[in-house]
This record gives sequence, C-alpha cells and structure tokens, in this order.
Amino acid sequence: MTRYHQRIRGVGYSFDGLVELMAKATPRRGGDELAGCAAESDAERAAAQWALAEVPLERFLLEPLVPYETDEVTRLIIDSHDRLAFQAISHLTVGGLRDWLLETAARPDAAARLAAISPGLTPEMVAAVSKLMRNQDLIAVARAIEVTAAFRTTIGLPGRLSTRLQPNHPTDDARGIAAATLDGLLLGCGDAVIGINPATDSPHATAELLYLLDDIRQRFAIPTQSCVLSHVTTTIELLEQGVPVDLVFQSIAGTEGANSGFGVNISLLREAEEAARSLRRGTVGDNVMYLETGQGSALSAGAHLGTGGKPVDQQTLETRAYAVARELRPLLVNTVVGFIGPEYLYDGKQIIRAGLEDHFCGKLLGLPMGVDVCYTNHAEADQDDMDTLLTLLGAAGAAFVIAVPGADDVMLGYQSLSFHDALYARRVLGLRAAPEFETWLRGLGMADDSGRVLPVEITASPLRALTGAL
Repeated sequence: MTRYHQRIRGVGYSFDGLVELMAKATPRRGGDELAGCAAESDAERAAAQWALAEVPLERFLLEPLVPYETDEVTRLIIDSHDRLAFQAISHLTVGGLRDWLLETAARPDAAARLAAISPGLTPEMVAAVSKLMRNQDLIAVARAIEVTAAFRTTIGLPGRLSTRLQPNHPTDDARGIAAATLDGLLLGCGDAVIGINPATDSPHATAELLYLLDDIRQRFAIPTQSCVLSHVTTTIELLEQGVPVDLVFQSIAGTEGANSGFGVNISLLREAEEAARSLRRGTVGDNVMYLETGQGSALSAGAHLGTGGKPVDQQTLETRAYAVARELRPLLVNTVVGFIGPEYLYDGKQIIRAGLEDHFCGKLLGLPMGVDVCYTNHAEADQDDMDTLLTLLGAAGAAFVIAVPGADDVMLGYQSLSFHDALYARRVLGLRAAPEFETWLRGLGMADDSGRVLPVEITASPLRALTGAL
C-alpha cells in the first residue's frame, strides 16, 4: 500500500493509502466525521488535496479502495473499465485531469470529447477530481456534458429541465394522489416521471397505484412515464402478472454490502431491466430503470469499510453507486441529497456542495443525472438553501429535479421543491420541459410557443375531468 506525503509550512502530513488520502481530501462532511475518517483540520485537508492532485490516474486501477475479491461493485468497475477510452487521459494525474476537464469544457466540441473519455473513467477517479474542484468548476464541466435517455419523453437534452411529479400520500389515498397529480400537471411538472413512494410495499397496493397512474396517463394522453417506487422484487412480480409497469425503481449504493442491505445485487437488477425492456412500453426510447442514491447510505448500513478495514468517505462510495447505475442504462438517476439527515450532511452548505458533486460525478460517468433538492427538518438548512442549490443545478444542466406539493412531502416527512420552484428555475434560467411533454402542454393551451407554462384555472383546463377522482 502506497503512503502519500505532503509538507505545508514546515508541517509534514502522511496518508496511509488511497482510502485515507481520499477521505482526508474531501470537503467537510458530517458523515465522514461520524465515520472517523475526516481531516482533523483545514490544513490537513489542504495537504491531502495537494497530495491527491499528484496521484496518477493509473493508481486507481492498481490500488482498489474496496477489495476486488470481496466486493462485486469493485469487480464491475475493474472488469468493465474501457482501456481504449482511458488512453487519452492515462498519462494524467488527478490534478491534471481537473485542468483537462476545465480546458475541455470551454471548447466548442466539449460534449463529444467528454463523452469519449467517460467509459475510461472509474468512479474513484471521478470522485478524486471532484474533491479538487470549486463549486463553479463542478458546474462548468457538468454543463458541458450531454447525456440523454428516453422512454416516452427524452431526458437530459441541453436547455431542458425535467421534473419528477411526486404525489405521495400517507395512506396511498387515490383522491389525494389524484389531487397532487393534477396540481403538478397544471404547473407543467411530470415530464421525467409521475412517481409515487408507496406507504406500503405490498404487491396489491403497488398494483392499484400503477393502474391509477396508467389510467390518468392514458385518459389524458400524457407523454410521460409512471413509477411506483416499490422494491425491485415487488415490481418484477407485478411485471409477471401483466400490471402496467413503465419504470423499475430501486435504491442502490456503492458497495456490495450496502446493496445487500437494500436486498439487491447486480444480477437481480440486470434481470429487472431485461424484464421491463421486454414489454416495449416506451415510444421514443427503451431506458426503463429509475435508480436513487444518497451520500451516507453505505455508512448507515455499516457497509462503508474499504481496503485495510479503513472507512471510505461517503462521497466516493456515492460515486461508486453510479457504476452500478451505468451498467443498467437508466432513464433516471437521482441523488436524494439531503434526505438521510444532518448526521451525514450537517447543514445547507454541505448539502449544496454534495448536490453539485453528485450531479457532476454522475453526469461525467455518463448518467442522465438528477437531484432531489431536499433536507430534513432537523438539519441546519432551510428553503433558501434549496433555492440556491436548485439555481446552481439548473445552471449546471441537471436532467431533472423532484417536486412535491408545497415543497413538503407529508408522507416521507422531508422538505423538497415545490412545483412553483421548478417553474421559477425554468423561467429564470431559460429552461424548458422535455420536448414531447412541452408539445402536449401547448396542445392543451397550457404553454405558449416558447414553452412557458400559462396560468390555467382548473375549471377551464382540459384536465378538469381529473377532478372527478377527487
């Protein structure tokens, strides 16, 4: 195991292997402090970042942070690594990659050049370079990357910001879900997915919700996709019964142990993707997976230890989850950035930083990356912090965000974005909904030719028949 050294103003710092170096180089994070792997001072953090900048990218292929022999995510990362794509950057250090990314992002052919090297990057390389980048660096490079996916709508096109309409209800009441869905549609939301977190994971309840959403979609010819966020095994069972499943959802993490805690492995996820794709329910594409992640999930499962039994920092483990996502060709991936709580991301500053990191890392690895801009009520954060993160993500070219009625999810008990927040981001930043969804809105008189959503009274809306469910 390589030891890394750096000296600052006469003080020497030493880091025992890449696991420790990466953790000490991470911007301050509540979860890393909880795990006992964070830098003990700003000076130590700066020394670690300096030392990390000088590490050759090749080193990450030779010194796995999580052992190859005991972790299937590491095996996926190493075995699927594209050596040919890596050749163009194989001579670089982590600091050199940062410079290359920033220089490339300013070129007119940036999107093509960044896409070409993406398969050659491992999650650990991407996590490492993000630790050396300011917020504006993360935004500038992410904006230059273009990643699209499609099912009934196309996600991730430049100049577009899609939304997940999240009509959760504490008892899965059909009237409450229909009311929230109507609210979101009238405000131009729902082009990424209409997705419900069910109050129960029973197959019967999940099937009823899927039939409800599919009926609404078909009755009003809405070009979108639906999803009930039940466990993947429940969804596979319903697929076999002929229930109208558009997208298969699953939470994933960056280690085999953390995924086991979710009750999944890579083989099961591949099986689910194949089953959903075989239905051919998409009209403009066949990306069928919806995957969620979140910094701290491996730590909360006690599955965060790497080589030598050392704790791996939560941001690197989060980025490793994107290797699993990349394998499944998803329509949607989002980090639920502030959901786990202040034990992992203490305040608004840490949440904002983590959201930008996750978006940058996922997008650079080739994913249609979105963010649930959110926080829990016991975190040192508020809606102003969410406004800031939303605006920065819009500038960075995020594929989608999540919106709930009034920014308050009454079922999950956390704060997210409202439908109005999504309208704000589109209007201020000149962004539009997915093109298929925008055409539908214009056809109903709910948007003008520029895609701007128009105020519509429920009684005058073509969706007024939906009120019959209320």
